[in-house]
Amino acid sequence: MIRIALAGVGNCCSALIQGLHHYRMTGNPLGLLHETLGGYRASDIEVVAAFDIDRRKVGRDLSEAVFASPNTVPRMVDLPHLGVTVLRGPVLDGLGPLTKNLIEVEELEGFSNIAEELKGSEAEILINLISGGAEQASRYYAGAALEAGCAFINATPAEIACDTSLARRFEEAGLPLIGDDLLDQVGATAVHMGILEFLNGRGVHIDESYQLDVGGGMESLDTLGRTKEFKRRVKTEAVSSSIPYEFPLVSGSTDYVDFLEDKRESFLWVKGRYFIGAEFTMDIKMTTRDAPNAGAVLLDVIRATKLAMDRGMGGVVTPIAAYGFKRSPKRYPITEAQRLFERFVEELGG
Repeated sequence: MIRIALAGVGNCCSALIQGLHHYRMTGNPLGLLHETLGGYRASDIEVVAAFDIDRRKVGRDLSEAVFASPNTVPRMVDLPHLGVTVLRGPVLDGLGPLTKNLIEVEELEGFSNIAEELKGSEAEILINLISGGAEQASRYYAGAALEAGCAFINATPAEIACDTSLARRFEEAGLPLIGDDLLDQVGATAVHMGILEFLNGRGVHIDESYQLDVGGGMESLDTLGRTKEFKRRVKTEAVSSSIPYEFPLVSGSTDYVDFLEDKRESFLWVKGRYFIGAEFTMDIKMTTRDAPNAGAVLLDVIRATKLAMDRGMGGVVTPIAAYGFKRSPKRYPITEAQRLFERFVEELGG
């Protein structure tokens, strides 16, 4: 088994929990990137602890908390009682200027000792799924993971794996540190990278390109309020790694529309030239559900992190980080990152 703890019981957490139960009960691998990875299946992952700050989630069983407001992911799976009570985490900078009115903070004095709770639950990996702009809270959870002897996966844009001092501490402790900013399965950034890489491989010269997103989830609102320019830079840098030359490029979230709920509307545009300088443009609109988009990649990352732990690896594990994250400390084109990851899993998984 792979024992995981979750910081943040939001939309991504809801999709992950529903997905774990779905694949455990049905055995149908539809939607997974790898049915078995290094000998581990999705059904081998067990959630043993969870933390949040919203009073509508704290104190409730995780099976109920994932459907509590302000979460908007639909109930796709009927969950049984999971026996994991959501505990109060630290607020710190977890409330953004636009999300503070949607989150009802649990008024309990103080918060759980995260490191002690991780030890008591015998968690092996702590996954950071809190608000994207919560840098202090993300660093707090990373510190708690270190103290508890857990690997840490940072799915948020906070600078954790890219922080060399933190990476060094995890390396010295012999614990994997994976991040930053999870790359979705069919998210606009991944699709944009794949299209540009394909066109470049076909001899096309890219002149200009953009990718813009409009979403209705809490992450979209938090991005608008706190991290819009930062996220745009991160996404643009990730996409630009697919092409070996510079060209005008914009990639990032632009706005929040509440009634979209967990949906995201993505707009991609490419202008370029091919044989004899003939011009072309490509215009794509894509509609996705935001939270489930994280599930398949996260399941791969969890299992690969467990493989790294089994082999005593510590610090940033580049093949996992480059494969699953927009802001990996070392970036590769998307197909090269996938080859690196597959080779890593094959070598470690025996």
